[in-house]
Amino acid sequence: MASMNFNTANSTFRQLLGNGLTYQIPRFQRDYSWTADEWDDLWQDILGFFDTDPEPAHYMGYLVLQSSDNKQFDIIDGQQRITTLSVMILAGLSHLEDIAESGSDSDKNRQRKEQLRNSYIGYLDPVTLVPRSKLQLNRHNNSFYQNYLVPLEKIPQRNLRASEHLLRKAFEWFKSAIKAHCKQNGTEVARFVDDVVDKLFFTVITVTDELNAFKVFETLNARGVRLSATDLLKNYLFSVVNSEGSHEHEMKTIEERWERIVGVLGSESFPDFLRTYWNSRNKLVRKADLFKTIRREIQGKQSAFDLIRNLDSHANVYAALRDPHADHWSDEQRQLLQQLKMFNVRQPLSLLLAAHEAFAEQPGGFDRILRAVSVISFRYNVICNMQTNEQERVYNDVATQISRSSVSVRDALQGLKGIYPEDAQFKAAFADKELRTTSSRNKNVVRFILFQLEKHVGNADYDLESDKYNIEHILPEHPGEDWADYDEHRDEKFIYRLGNITLMEAKTNRDLGNEVYSVKRPVYEQSIFIITQKVAEEYGEWNTSKIASRQGWMAKQATSIWRIDF
Repeated sequence: MASMNFNTANSTFRQLLGNGLTYQIPRFQRDYSWTADEWDDLWQDILGFFDTDPEPAHYMGYLVLQSSDNKQFDIIDGQQRITTLSVMILAGLSHLEDIAESGSDSDKNRQRKEQLRNSYIGYLDPVTLVPRSKLQLNRHNNSFYQNYLVPLEKIPQRNLRASEHLLRKAFEWFKSAIKAHCKQNGTEVARFVDDVVDKLFFTVITVTDELNAFKVFETLNARGVRLSATDLLKNYLFSVVNSEGSHEHEMKTIEERWERIVGVLGSESFPDFLRTYWNSRNKLVRKADLFKTIRREIQGKQSAFDLIRNLDSHANVYAALRDPHADHWSDEQRQLLQQLKMFNVRQPLSLLLAAHEAFAEQPGGFDRILRAVSVISFRYNVICNMQTNEQERVYNDVATQISRSSVSVRDALQGLKGIYPEDAQFKAAFADKELRTTSSRNKNVVRFILFQLEKHVGNADYDLESDKYNIEHILPEHPGEDWADYDEHRDEKFIYRLGNITLMEAKTNRDLGNEVYSVKRPVYEQSIFIITQKVAEEYGEWNTSKIASRQGWMAKQATSIWRIDF
């Protein structure tokens, strides 16, 4: 961990803010957004400290900080929680002030208020009464926080941003909750704050720079802990624009563009989109190197503006590429994109993004690329199961050629030949392919393969999604004792071979169950599916050699179905 320049520790809120350190939310971090739902969830957790069988502590999750001196810290992730806890403490101070002004033990309650303020909020300059806060909020929220909440001034009700209204409402919500919990007892208010700051704790990850923060985000997100790499990227790009001096109108413009992009994609999808866009016109960047590359290449106001503008113009197409049902697509395009989604391949996205920009206006231009990508994905990824590293490099090379020069569709297709498995390789892999239909993804792929084979040999186009048809394992998944020749150790691996699976009408399939082949065969003869009729016509018995024979025939057909004429 030392080589990555970050450290990890568990810290209570008291340890974070009660030690003379200062914290700030980066200027362009998202505005305060918590509402009554989040406030109430936090409050219910805190009330657990005061039950008859009290909770000893409550875990608040990860807090990612950045600092070069271990004195001043940027809050890279966790600003909503830290801000809310600070507002809650300010609400408690306000209630203490009200108790003091009512004449109840006034001197002691004012002392409590000032002691708690100095420990967890900061102090007021005795001459100017300007706050010297432990916490600075972002550019949209800090003025309201410092001018009204920290000094406990009368809060205006109008002409506030939406996030400022939320800060005001949070303050009022927690003050009401603290008042109901502690009554008019200043000692109880102080005890309440002490319990909160001692029993709420975080896992604090402190990094030295944005690059290490991005590595933390990628590591934790891969483990299911959603931290916002999107905010980190936004902070960097906006800071680049702002560092050269920008008018408020310029900042508002890129902020609107940014919100539009995130609105289209969602915050969690943004880093993947940024990498896809970048790889559609630049040398291939691995996921782990994305932030380092952006920071190296985007260093001036103009380049940051250009990047955000281009991301805005490509966001809708990227979102549509991930959603086959989007109105953007023709019926054929929708089917091809559904296939890519079913195959669970994402390597071609940068190529498709570049190809759509270059060829969408050419009749059939983008469609030819999309069809080729679908065929390659089926041959390379689904059947041959080859390594994707080389495949992604080739997709990137072709994408950058499309983006940087006026290559033709034909030239682009020629560039893909290196990742198109030759017929002999594909046929051999298909003839030996096993897909365990116990997974829904594999079951969908097998249905797709069988319907395509049926269309090829029977010239009939059935609805892949229809519940009227399903797949039939000729040698059943759970053979009964009647399958006398079945040897579990010898034959089980053949159950999920493609040669053992065919199409059946759903009701007929249910009726057949696990019957032996001699019972199934006359039913297959009556099937509407040609590929199923052929099983009955060509095989008088069913065993592993017959499965291999049929799968060899299927492989020959597949080589004709999934092919590209370069």
